[in-house]
Amino acid sequence: MSKRAITIDDLTKFKLVGDPQVHPTQPLVLFGLKTVTDKNKSISHLHLVNFDGEVRQLTQGEKGVGAGRWVPGSQSVSFTSGRGTAGDQIFVLPEVGEAKQLTSLEEGSIGGYDWSPDGKYIAFTHRKTHPDFTEKAVAERKEKGLGDAPLAFETTWYRLDGDGYFGEQRHHLYLLNVASGLVTLLCDKSAHGNYSVAWSPKSDKIAIVRSAEVDPFLEKPNDQIYLISLDGKEQMLQGLPKGNKGSLRWSPDGVWLAFAGNDSVEDPWGALNTRLYKVRTDGTGFVSLTPDTEYDLDVATLSDTKEAGYGAIMNWAPDSSGLFAQIAWHGETHLGFIDGSSGEIRLVTSGKCAYFIGNLDAAGHTVPAVYGDPVSIPELCLIDTATGKSKPLTSLNAAWASEVAIATSEAFYLDSPDGAKVHCWVMKPVGFDSSKKYPAILEVHGGPHTQYGWVFFHEFQVLAAQGYVVVYTNPRGSKGYGEAFCNAIKGDWGNKDWIDVQTATAWMKSQPFVDQSKLGIMGGSYGGYMTNWAIGHTHEFRAAITDRCVSNMVSMAGNSDFPVNKDGYFHGTAWGNLEDIKGLWAQSPISFFTNVKTPTLIIHSEGDLRCNIEQSEQVFIALKMQKVETRFVRYPKNTSHGMSRNGPADLRMHRLQEIVNWWKRQLS
Repeated sequence: MSKRAITIDDLTKFKLVGDPQVHPTQPLVLFGLKTVTDKNKSISHLHLVNFDGEVRQLTQGEKGVGAGRWVPGSQSVSFTSGRGTAGDQIFVLPEVGEAKQLTSLEEGSIGGYDWSPDGKYIAFTHRKTHPDFTEKAVAERKEKGLGDAPLAFETTWYRLDGDGYFGEQRHHLYLLNVASGLVTLLCDKSAHGNYSVAWSPKSDKIAIVRSAEVDPFLEKPNDQIYLISLDGKEQMLQGLPKGNKGSLRWSPDGVWLAFAGNDSVEDPWGALNTRLYKVRTDGTGFVSLTPDTEYDLDVATLSDTKEAGYGAIMNWAPDSSGLFAQIAWHGETHLGFIDGSSGEIRLVTSGKCAYFIGNLDAAGHTVPAVYGDPVSIPELCLIDTATGKSKPLTSLNAAWASEVAIATSEAFYLDSPDGAKVHCWVMKPVGFDSSKKYPAILEVHGGPHTQYGWVFFHEFQVLAAQGYVVVYTNPRGSKGYGEAFCNAIKGDWGNKDWIDVQTATAWMKSQPFVDQSKLGIMGGSYGGYMTNWAIGHTHEFRAAITDRCVSNMVSMAGNSDFPVNKDGYFHGTAWGNLEDIKGLWAQSPISFFTNVKTPTLIIHSEGDLRCNIEQSEQVFIALKMQKVETRFVRYPKNTSHGMSRNGPADLRMHRLQEIVNWWKRQLS
């Protein structure tokens, strides 16, 4: 029986696992499972799987749940949800019985929570909804025939893509006494409401990372570490450098605090490697454990069947000898171990694949992970920390995989003219015939400081099923290839990265199975930037698709949720005289649009706060004014920058159909 081609609506059949948490002492893994319901809604619910692979669903209902965690000293489970409440609350599901609501917070959102080791307390962050925008207030205004309430603010941090507009409201850090239900404020001093939290092993103190600046967007990065007693008294550790810090972890022996970051104040966008540091809890002994390694602790591997997962993931070994951490290298993502004294890094796992790790069991023997490769929807596995061997736990997508023809990926490296080696993959159509010539599409990833890798990509598979050769690469600016490779484009987009894109294009044209008269280029976010750059600099591509793009760095500097600080990453500023603006304008693809002739499909979400939709509006008008064939597809305000990964299923499928239709129209 022949297998069928992968289709766009297969997206609704995927069962996507995430956030695996192994029980400290029992052979059980807690995880989230996201599926698409018959009402076209993606919902995540908690499930359990034992070490024999037996899966059991724990939560149900139309309101999904998240952040599943084991309650210390038990087999009960906690989670956050908005079920039956206005805003997020924390719940506990006992081993036997119904879930119990632990908090009764005002309407708002929970940013995260952490159990104290003794199970008596929960430290959590919560942001109250502005009184004018609560469900009750909105309903009352509507009933009275009033318009939507205005939003007023005086800070630069008033919105976040995927989170919306919140004005002056902030996440604060609170303490919940589980037995009494009493909630007390621990800290409200984070200008952005961002905290990284670590409990002391004795459960008597909390260490946090937060910015020491009143308005971090106006200053150089300056995260610091503070110790907070359970009555809210705060003390900053002295002598730590400025820079970015996060993923704070308190060692089991109580001596050390480890964190990921860097000590540069000139790297707001992560072009430099994220390194591992440690400091004693009294502020002495500060040291960078990985000052010279080429490994980066914060590498997001992009996929549309797995969240990118920004931020370092690491856990102390039980004997405090070092930390197990997630490390990406050349498109792979592995479990590694970092020696707590020497900083030596040892990769525990290996292979052309990606392991997205969870926590660590009490003995330090087992790490649960989401396992992925280019031909498999991600599933759960267990990693033996001693041998590096992994044991599959779930096969939730096996039935689907058995009925479809999945295209494989071949990896290779190209030498750019100036000596850089560019990692590339080619995915040939299912049923590939070497005697034929196929249209080919070059995909450029977003970020730019991320990577494509050895993971499953539904979008690529759909294009291969439609008969296209798909090429995807990690040009300079990508992470996972050393600091110099990534930092090569800092403040200088459209130079060395463009050289690498041209190198991949030349390879495509040289292949006997590629019809060089039918080449396309596409990408989202920074990939949209590079697509815009390409069509302004070459006519080699017969058509293009620019998705949630950047086109004008001058306007982008002020309309993104992460505004561009003067001379912080790019040179110049978006206000002032022509000389001030010149640096950003030189980096703007639209400044080269008098050269564009390439038919272009434009895709953008009206709710995108990272790359504002006006970036695409400028592209559309510039192309129309020059009578270049173009089509603009706008998605509604309830979608965001990450719509292609986490938007409503019907809109994600609509987007893919628009892409397929465009390539059929242009490359047939």
